Amino acid sequence: MRDAALFGARLLLGGYMGIHASQKLWGKFNGPGLDGIGSVFEKHGLAPGREMAMAAAATELAGGALTVTGVAFPAGPLAVAGAMAVAATHNREGGLMATTSGVELPALYLTLALTLAAAGPGKYTIGPSLPDKLAAVGFVAGGLAAGALIAKMVTSKPAPAEPPVAND
Repeated sequence: MRDAALFGARLLLGGYMGIHASQKLWGKFNGPGLDGIGSVFEKHGLAPGREMAMAAAATELAGGALTVTGVAFPAGPLAVAGAMAVAATHNREGGLMATTSGVELPALYLTLALTLAAAGPGKYTIGPSLPDKLAAVGFVAGGLAAGALIAKMVTSKPAPAEPPVAND
């Protein structure tokens, strides 16, 4: 029962990360695409926005795929956790709830990812886990990268508004 529940949780998290990345990369599922989300990233201090959005989407896509398959565990859930920590910080001005573009969903994904990383993948995987020492190095490196992005966001000033265009 435990292994089936872990597999179900991995499918849910990994699947949603794939959808989330598809919104950024290709504008699927009513997403803004790279140009649209890139300008949002710029506004929140993550510049260059398009490239940062591409990196976020790649992290979500790879983290989701690794989470679903269980390959190189716990790399997948830890990648998702890092991306969602940054996303929660990005959404902090929206408050607690998703209806106001708040932290609700990123915090939920972050919690599920960390829970999966701590619980293990269960027996339904298609590949080996990472050795404990390598997983620890990845955890520290990912935490430092996420922390640096979060620090950049919370200390940056909003992008200046573009001046109005005069109609002559």
